[in-house]
Amino acid sequence: MADVKRAIENVEPWNDPQAQPYVRIENVTKMFGEFTAVDSVSLEIYKAEVFCLLGGSGCGKSTLLRVLAGFETPTSGRVLIDGVDMAGIAPYERPTNMMFQSYALFPHMTVENNVAFGLRQEGIAAAEISKRVGDMLDLVKLGPFAKRKPHQLSGGQRQRVALARSLIKQPKLMLLDEPLGALDKKLREETQFELINIQEELGVTFIVVTHDQEEAMTLSSRIGVMNAGEIVQTGTPNDIYEYPNSRFVADFIGSVNVFEGRIVEDQPDHVRIESQEAGCPLYIDHGVGVTSGSRVWVAVRPEKIEITRDKPAQQDNCAAAVVDEIAYMGNQSIYHVLLESGKKLRITRPNQSRTSSDSITWEDQVFVAWHPSSGVVLTA
Repeated sequence: MADVKRAIENVEPWNDPQAQPYVRIENVTKMFGEFTAVDSVSLEIYKAEVFCLLGGSGCGKSTLLRVLAGFETPTSGRVLIDGVDMAGIAPYERPTNMMFQSYALFPHMTVENNVAFGLRQEGIAAAEISKRVGDMLDLVKLGPFAKRKPHQLSGGQRQRVALARSLIKQPKLMLLDEPLGALDKKLREETQFELINIQEELGVTFIVVTHDQEEAMTLSSRIGVMNAGEIVQTGTPNDIYEYPNSRFVADFIGSVNVFEGRIVEDQPDHVRIESQEAGCPLYIDHGVGVTSGSRVWVAVRPEKIEITRDKPAQQDNCAAAVVDEIAYMGNQSIYHVLLESGKKLRITRPNQSRTSSDSITWEDQVFVAWHPSSGVVLTA
């Protein structure tokens, strides 16, 4: 079967003015008394996407998912799925299914009976149920475990049972609330790829709520970053990571170093920024269209900064520093260095060989530098 997710990423329907969104959220607000949990959110999600709502605790992402499911009624605004307004439509009548973090499996039922439960409630013929359950368990690689009960399964296996039970009713839209949150790190990473393969096989539209940045980056075709009830940026994982639109997004997605400064020159092909924190002129290889003298911030990811003992030839984006801390992580080493201004930077280097002749250690005098294309200018 065609690789649905990769096909979507190649086509990018969100950039096609003729493409019709599968899910349309229009100015949805949800209030609980005086508290605004979701604040005038508008969003368009396309068929067969894996769209992740990413944000910290209390940002409104789970509330927005419950509005989509019909468990919460929006205070204002509306939700359309496949062109149909969901106003007044009960959760069990919507073309959606929801998978909760707790999985909510029936402990007294076998795996196959858990998966078959929804079909039996609909009165589907036994032969049809048996075939569909068998096909679904094969898809999630649980065929040999059909007769087991949930307590006899690992966390990852229980997660796949819950997913199979949610998908077997063939929903148009699959809603997943922190689906991998109960798994340990290694199992979570393995299950992310299994989840992608299952979604690609079925072509169902997924909306995933998560607070885990790596999970969102791995799973999604696009990410909506939420803060205080609002969507503050929407884009592909690459867009969100490489081109954040604010300090909040830059800091929330991965690690980042941020320098405060002021614009001294802004041309179409470059911008120069004076920064006391950096202790050197900052140069970006594109213009930003900001008035000279404006206060801005420059974000540089740790992996884009070089650390050396010898001073580079470049004058811009280059500063002296002292190594303060080192953490060996196996595949990479993390350096915390102090600039002359007192600002601390985080730098990562891949450990490509077992030994290094230029090994940098604590208290070493070093230089840090980065390419003009590495920095991102932020105005907020």
